[in-house]
Amino acid sequence: MIDRSTAAIGSPSARRRKTLAAAARLACWTLLASAMPASVSSALAQPIATLPVSALARPNVVVLLRHATAPGVGDPPGFDLRSCPTQRNLDASGRAQAQRLGAAWRAAGFRPSAVWTSAWCRCQDTARLMDLGPVTVLPLLNSFFGDAGARTEQTAALSRFIDRLDPRGGPYLMVTHQVNITALTGQGADSGGGVVFELSADGRPRRLYRLPAG
Repeated sequence: MIDRSTAAIGSPSARRRKTLAAAARLACWTLLASAMPASVSSALAQPIATLPVSALARPNVVVLLRHATAPGVGDPPGFDLRSCPTQRNLDASGRAQAQRLGAAWRAAGFRPSAVWTSAWCRCQDTARLMDLGPVTVLPLLNSFFGDAGARTEQTAALSRFIDRLDPRGGPYLMVTHQVNITALTGQGADSGGGVVFELSADGRPRRLYRLPAG
């Protein structure tokens, strides 16, 4: 007797579907890379190291953190940035995650000289629950999910903002969204995770590290 599930997987039509799916993934990746600055897209071929929490306390560190767990995707239709109940927000596990992150980072000696956040409530709440210092809304960190036209200009402006930071004056914390992190670095980020930039005092390109979700 023929195992029909196995036969289907090995059939010509199944192989064609797998080939087309792989081609589609490659096309999406090529399109994403072509939309990025050359310095970023060329770096995507190189795996980036993971930075431990113990290394975050250095003054030349910029942490770009995705907000803590907020179930769902995007925001409800007609949401209002001035009204948290209209937005997608942290759930109980997200609030607890933000508090754990803050406690762990304080224990590791992380004392940011500035804490910036997107205007979205889930980002502001993450930053405040981490309790690492006064929180300031920075519009450059706002989500452009659903507004692809804002992506290029805003990402370039955020990159320039980071470049102008004093590498002796940090560390710095920025709480933002996955789309912003990916646009800037080409890297994904789980809720409560992100990337870390290491600024150079001598004008060399900043180094990029991965920060696992806490």
